[in-house]
Amino acid sequence: MDAVTDTGVEILTGGTQGDLAKTMGIEFIEASAERLVGRMPVAGNTQPYGLLHGGASCVLAESLGSIGAALYAGAGRIAVGIEINATHHRAVSEGHVTGVATRVHGGRTLATYDIVISDDRDRRVCTARLTCMLRDAPKS
Repeated sequence: MDAVTDTGVEILTGGTQGDLAKTMGIEFIEASAERLVGRMPVAGNTQPYGLLHGGASCVLAESLGSIGAALYAGAGRIAVGIEINATHHRAVSEGHVTGVATRVHGGRTLATYDIVISDDRDRRVCTARLTCMLRDAPKS
């Protein structure tokens, strides 16, 4: 894993990762403000037909992109998702999916990531894009 800010370490070690990513079984493999990689099991994240739920793909995409945006924002700032879209290309019913989030824009107030999610055979399952607003952290 690349060097990350204290906020990034806290996010990746579960301090502020949130319950949903833990519940979904998301594992973070690589993390920097430019590129993040994570994987998630299909089992437990399916819709009634036994296929990976499209919402689960969105959770993986937003988890990766929002952590990248938080790392990009730096200490004393937060990232809040304001827009996500996803195209689901193929069904997957077993194994894991891996998401790779790449920053395509980093500005003062916005960060945008493209996220490609693939199955264990490296076939594209979903393409997503996430934009986060960057702002100062609330004062305690």
